[in-house]
Amino acid sequence: MRISIINLCMLVCLLVLSVNVCTASDDAFDLRAIERPRILDKAATYLRQLPVTVTATKATRSAGGIHDFYSEGDYWWPDPDNPEGPYLRRDGLSNPGNFVAHRNAMIRFSEIVGTLVSAYILTGDTAYAEQALEHLDAWFINENTRMNPSLLYSQAIKGRVTGRSIGIIDTIHLVEVARGVQVLEQGNALPAAKLSAVKDWFREYLDWLQTHPYGQEERVHPNNHGVCWSMQAAAFADLVGQADTLAWVRNQFKTVYLEDMMASDGSFPAELNRTKPYGYSLFVLDAMATVAQIASTADDDLWTFVLPDGRGLKQGIAYMFPYIRDKNSWPYPKDVLYWADWPVRQPSLLFAGLRFDESSYLELWKGLEADPATAEIVRNLPVRHPLLWLTRY
Repeated sequence: MRISIINLCMLVCLLVLSVNVCTASDDAFDLRAIERPRILDKAATYLRQLPVTVTATKATRSAGGIHDFYSEGDYWWPDPDNPEGPYLRRDGLSNPGNFVAHRNAMIRFSEIVGTLVSAYILTGDTAYAEQALEHLDAWFINENTRMNPSLLYSQAIKGRVTGRSIGIIDTIHLVEVARGVQVLEQGNALPAAKLSAVKDWFREYLDWLQTHPYGQEERVHPNNHGVCWSMQAAAFADLVGQADTLAWVRNQFKTVYLEDMMASDGSFPAELNRTKPYGYSLFVLDAMATVAQIASTADDDLWTFVLPDGRGLKQGIAYMFPYIRDKNSWPYPKDVLYWADWPVRQPSLLFAGLRFDESSYLELWKGLEADPATAEIVRNLPVRHPLLWLTRY
């Protein structure tokens, strides 16, 4: 049987990926074996799924065009005394009447690409890569269906604003898409022209995130929003090779996310003060762990960095671990919504378990729900495909 040089290189890359994933754990924790059944089962279905982008649904209240992503602020509701007037805020309570079609389409996109690329890692079958490319092309390349690389109309509020800086959090689900593209690039599984076009989209969006007032405001937001800006910027910068952006993220992680936002016990007070303190504490910790997973270098490892008083990511995860293991021990008020739906397979548990050789973290992660069905939980769980991420250790 003849094997082309390109295919041989692809197979070598996949073997390297496989070795890296396997050596990231001890003999008792085989991530590939854990992931294989669920990934291949879902991938078989996704091989038949057609792309759905923002152009499939026009939002009647959007001030943008058909290629612009649009969403509405979750916690904003009609005024009962003035139903046609400006919406009113009810923190923690998501309005089911708000427009979510574009957000759902992006989550679907991330889920499909993440699953197909994970299946490619497991099998080396290029059919998975080719199907992932169909979705990448529709979202980023095809002039009829692509999304504009900006976020001007996200988390709008009826009667108040057509878009907001905090709406940038809606694109956290592109983080695993970017990571999936990197894996396909490492396996030489994307045509050069297509890969270049996809990277151009991410490069343009990253530039918008750093230069538009919305992005500049969001990146210094003093809670999970700022962390999620960095999670996105790091993922996109890692894909397109912007070392200066990654350096900025590492500095922000140390001087703001740890020094300013983390309390002495490892908690995050800004999240604890919300009406959903448990869910938000999980969410910010997952985002912190993902930033560390992307942006760490051999010389500047965010996993092991600690402030003089001991605060660091390891302490933050150790703080939250007992409450993930036993939610009933949570010492703060229960979340006003979705209390029963958390925790799930939090990526912070897995990443930290492997990084710090904590078998208790890994065992707990393994027993949690891998594919939550509740939309609110999925929305706040942008990292759901660990095989994409565990190729560096």
